[in-house]
Amino acid sequence: MTLDQRVVLAPDDGSLGPLLRIADDRLAPGSGYGTHAHRAVDVVAVVLAGSLRHRWGDGAAMAAGDVAVLRAGAGLEHDEIAGDDGARVLQCYLRSAAPSAAPTHEVHRAAEGWLDLGRPDARLWLARVAPGTSVTVPEGLLVLRRADDVLVEQQPGRVVQEPGVALVWRLDTGRPTWAES
Repeated sequence: MTLDQRVVLAPDDGSLGPLLRIADDRLAPGSGYGTHAHRAVDVVAVVLAGSLRHRWGDGAAMAAGDVAVLRAGAGLEHDEIAGDDGARVLQCYLRSAAPSAAPTHEVHRAAEGWLDLGRPDARLWLARVAPGTSVTVPEGLLVLRRADDVLVEQQPGRVVQEPGVALVWRLDTGRPTWAES
């Protein structure tokens, strides 16, 4: 199998504000998603393991620890291809803060701590938890990548002792207008 995609969160009621979906994707070496379109969505890709090359714009190469922010805005077509070592990526989809803007793509290398997403309704915090260590994570929606699965929980801030990658989303969870009717 070239792509193993596991959706770990997909609220369909607007309860997480701009956050639409989180998928735990595993790509075999040299495989990709296939050229596909995005419009009016921001995709935050956290490379957990392996490497990935983005096929759009400058063709950015990403390694484990990098976070890419794709703002599709008015629309684009692109692909992402795993390197020789394959890739494991958390793909986090958010409703666009600027749906008619020109598309952009930026890569944050070896991201740790708070990451500026350039939007007022969503903040992302990241940390790697090495075996035998612990990390105190801030309050918010915890997404913890473990060896074979992903834990998702709303939490008040806690100590994480399991090895893996911890992400915490802080979201403006005011109901969007489309969810109010």
